[in-house]
Amino acid sequence: MFSKKLQNLHPYVPGEQLPACNYIKLNANENPYPPAPAVSEILSAFIKDKAASMSLYPDPESADLCKALARMLNESGGILNASAKLPFNVTEDMIFCGNGSDEVLSFIFYSFFDADAPLILPRYTYSFYPVYGEYYGIPLKRIPLKPDWSVDVPTVISALKEPCSGFICANPNAPTGIALTNEDIEAVLKNARGRAVVIDEAYADFGNTTALSLLDRYDNLIIVRTFSKAFCFAGMRLGFCIARPEAVSALKKAKNSFNHFPVDVLTQCAGSAVCKNWSYYADKASRIAADRDIFKNELEKAGWTVLPSQTNFVMVKKGKPEAPAEFSGAFVYKQLKERGFLVRYFEGPDTGDFVRITVGTGEQMRLLADIMLKM
Repeated sequence: MFSKKLQNLHPYVPGEQLPACNYIKLNANENPYPPAPAVSEILSAFIKDKAASMSLYPDPESADLCKALARMLNESGGILNASAKLPFNVTEDMIFCGNGSDEVLSFIFYSFFDADAPLILPRYTYSFYPVYGEYYGIPLKRIPLKPDWSVDVPTVISALKEPCSGFICANPNAPTGIALTNEDIEAVLKNARGRAVVIDEAYADFGNTTALSLLDRYDNLIIVRTFSKAFCFAGMRLGFCIARPEAVSALKKAKNSFNHFPVDVLTQCAGSAVCKNWSYYADKASRIAADRDIFKNELEKAGWTVLPSQTNFVMVKKGKPEAPAEFSGAFVYKQLKERGFLVRYFEGPDTGDFVRITVGTGEQMRLLADIMLKM
């Protein structure tokens, strides 16, 4: 009864979703803060005054949401707490919205990568990419990371000189938290020879760089974003990408061949409200970045290795960078779980010494640091 395609799938495995009342949950890179109060108020008013609209199909193009997203990106400089304005204006026809960034990524895989040439990606990056590669029958060419866990850009460029479908990478990368520079990304774009280069900026709002400024010069660049991290919206499911209008049109063609109405009316309403209140989220992202750095410094003083992160998480192991860990990542994970903290452990020959820890509130990180400093 079951297809061969289904039998060969290896689904993505998320972080444990256990009751929050029993644990401090720092394993899925969720935001520890609630949405802006204005967002809840606008959503409540929508449900009260426009309940009838929930019996109708939503706008399939999410037009008002796309306008709000474009306005927010232009006002903010492309990311929260940007140091400069963008060199061009983002327009609504450069925005594509989906039911979470994972759905947006699915349409990207279908629209831009083929089964007759491998997709290039780092050996360690967002673990949903191999799942989609398998789902769509796209072969993968995985590039090992450098010893310092950064993406090996020269080797990526060498791979691009061979037949391939394109390149994809989370930036900052996951689970390492380490970011490529725009100079690195531009070097990849120049050598991609028109093939799609997908930069997944799920965590960019916790750092200080975005590849968005390159979009006016490279029509093969596609930037993916999510509301699940900096915008406190993981429970609502909203993602989007920014690309040239012709690339957005291609994604709409794929979307309209699968699900014409991916973003519901409540999410479109709430997402637009988030965009209007982006300064609230900029403040929360700054707070998370500051607490991340305090936590990192405390652990390093106690002999932990912490990879340099521009995200809302840190990848850590007990011991010096080049030496074997004093404890396995599995041991650290179990010890912290017994003390009420959920963190993420990635089993494997390279990652087995580490755990990945989401940055929670300042108080949560102080409590966690007290435990880890005694290990």
